[in-house]
Amino acid sequence: MEKSALLTKSVTAAGAVGQSLIQGSAGAQTHMHPQPANDVRDFLIHRDGQTYAGAHLLVDFWGGSRLNDADLMVTALREAAEASDATVLHVHVHEFGGEGGISGVAVLAESHISVHTWPELDYAAFDVFMCGQCRPEKAVAVLEKYFTPARAEISEQKRGLVE
Repeated sequence: MEKSALLTKSVTAAGAVGQSLIQGSAGAQTHMHPQPANDVRDFLIHRDGQTYAGAHLLVDFWGGSRLNDADLMVTALREAAEASDATVLHVHVHEFGGEGGISGVAVLAESHISVHTWPELDYAAFDVFMCGQCRPEKAVAVLEKYFTPARAEISEQKRGLVE
C-alpha cells in the first residue's frame, strides 16, 4: 500500500495576496510568489572570497533508524529547513509501503531539501540545497537528530560559481 503525506503551512491558498496559481501543461498546479519590484535582497552566497548561487550538501546516512516513517520525515524536513533559516513553502513525502522507503521534498524559497530512503539498507540520501544567508549545515544536524545514523558522509558543491 502506498501513502503520501502532504503538509503545506506556508502556502495556504492560491489567489491570496501576492500569489498566483498557474495551470501547467500536464495539469499540474504551480504556485508563483512574485517579488516586489523594489525587493533588493541578495540571494547569492558571498563566502571566503567567492560568490555562488547556492550551497548543495549531498548527505548519505548509513545505519539510520526510522527511515520509513513518513510523518516523522515531514516533521524532520520542516524542522531542518527552519533551523537553517530557510522559508518552507511546501513539504511532500511519499511512502512506498512496507519496507519500500520514502521519497520526499521540502520546497523552500531558498531551494530545497530532498530525501530518498532504503530502509532495508538502513540508508538515506538527502540533498540540502540552499542559497542566500541560509545555513544548510544546520539542517544536517537536525536530520542526524531524527534518524541517528551510525555514519554520515557529507560533500558540498558550490552551485553557480561566479568567476
